[in-house]
Amino acid sequence: MTHDHDLDLRPTPAQISAALNPPPGRNGGDLVVETLAGLGATTVFGLPGQHALGMFDALRRSDLRYVGLRVENNAGFAADAYGRITGEAAPLLLSTGPGALTSLAALQEAAAASAPVLAISSQIPTAGLGGGRHGYLHELPDQAASFRGVVKSVHTVRTQSQIPSAIAAAWKSALSAPHGPVWVEIPQDVLLAPTLIPVVTGGDAFPEELPPRPELTAVAADLLSRAQRPAIIAGGGVVRADASGKLRQLAETLQAPVVTTAGGKGAFPWTHPLSLQSWIEDRHTTDFLEDADVLLVVGSGLGELSSNYHTFRPRGRLVQIEADLGKLESNHPALGIHADARPALQALLETVTPRSDTGAPERVRTVLAKVADRIASQELTLEQDVLASVRRALPADSPSFWDMTILAYWAWSAFDPKGPGRMHSAQGAGGLGYGFPAALGAAVADPTRPVLAVSGDGGALYSVAELATARQYDLNVTWLIVDDGGYGILREYMTDAFGETTATELTRPDYVALAESFGVPGVRTTPGALEGDLAKALAAPGPSVVVLPAVLRMFAATHL
Repeated sequence: MTHDHDLDLRPTPAQISAALNPPPGRNGGDLVVETLAGLGATTVFGLPGQHALGMFDALRRSDLRYVGLRVENNAGFAADAYGRITGEAAPLLLSTGPGALTSLAALQEAAAASAPVLAISSQIPTAGLGGGRHGYLHELPDQAASFRGVVKSVHTVRTQSQIPSAIAAAWKSALSAPHGPVWVEIPQDVLLAPTLIPVVTGGDAFPEELPPRPELTAVAADLLSRAQRPAIIAGGGVVRADASGKLRQLAETLQAPVVTTAGGKGAFPWTHPLSLQSWIEDRHTTDFLEDADVLLVVGSGLGELSSNYHTFRPRGRLVQIEADLGKLESNHPALGIHADARPALQALLETVTPRSDTGAPERVRTVLAKVADRIASQELTLEQDVLASVRRALPADSPSFWDMTILAYWAWSAFDPKGPGRMHSAQGAGGLGYGFPAALGAAVADPTRPVLAVSGDGGALYSVAELATARQYDLNVTWLIVDDGGYGILREYMTDAFGETTATELTRPDYVALAESFGVPGVRTTPGALEGDLAKALAAPGPSVVVLPAVLRMFAATHL
């Protein structure tokens, strides 16, 4: 059966004329940037390199905005954040071999957090491909093999005519649920060679939708409607699917308490009567969730951090909605529904029977009071005051990006993000150096509001080169560096486990002087002055650095 009548593929006279008379001076790189522009990209991140110069030369002939960082991994973090803020696939242009490989940790974080990143790398010349040892600069026997276990999909190009379709397929893959990073590689000679291929004008590559199976949502709706003690765990999939409003409707319809994971911060209003907030690493919360007779898990794989380090043992029925098929029922048996959070929640809203449960808010208050008493018993006033100061200083609509540092671990549980998509951290893959370059990407995505980055001094040393990027593009990012003289959490872990530390203490620079050497204003603060100094820095246009010398402690774990 044919469907030719469904789509008119006939070119217009203007398209025919343009195709027959392409402008001179174009190369394979032009096909890359033309395809990106046709797909809707407006901004690209990256670093130039010898094999990738064809792409970078073509940028000069395009309307794409280029934001260059100083380290490929940091460029990947910036692209990750741009994708999280905009929901678009952020192109990341890289060179071959060392340049490409340096981005791997950032792409792992994007994969773990389902952030759409379109990495496009050069390759050695076509003559060197095939696994032989030809001795080309940057040569790897199989460059793509280094990425297959990290990214969502790999797309190889060997001729210029393959470029538009490969990039369009990668774009579609990156933006289909679950979002994720994808990899395209193009040989140097293909990028540099002159091209007679017409200018790429079309670029529609609509992501595939992932609706739930109706027979499964019917069963889930019946379970939830008849539950006596329903509860909900909301993960990052709710935020990425822009489904926070539907989650709130469903929770209120069912009178089901909601806890958000670290990745799902902001998916449910912090002060809502049904909000258990984000204290998912607390035994009181774990006990409450285990006691639910029907537990709905939306957009979370119930991994290590989301299951109180795999101590969670549910006694009731689990319903799991998850776009990543590999995460579905990977940790706990459930009624598994392979779907994006938004259409799945909508299907439940249309099917469930409203519940009346006047006692649910009181049960939530009881759990939160137990958590508060546990924390209060540990004499952690400094840590709580510092986090509260950050919250008061940060405008409610500003996003924040947190490195792997003790203050961030507090924030996972105790920080109110004031809305979905406003708090991001590296808790997906757990690598150092995420906070500052990610915040730069967010500031590129939305320059109308200040962005906060939070790092420890250990993580900050991964990212200091990007002070030059912040200054070059005059980005509205304030970087809070909590300087405790080492890898603070590893210091705690080693002291607890072995009684002493190894390799945790660091010689570090004067971060204020270092920032000022880049032309970025810096200030050294104290816990008492933090709120004022941070608010002042956030209110000033352009980049700034606030350094807080302080040794913070973690609250006691409940999973040990």
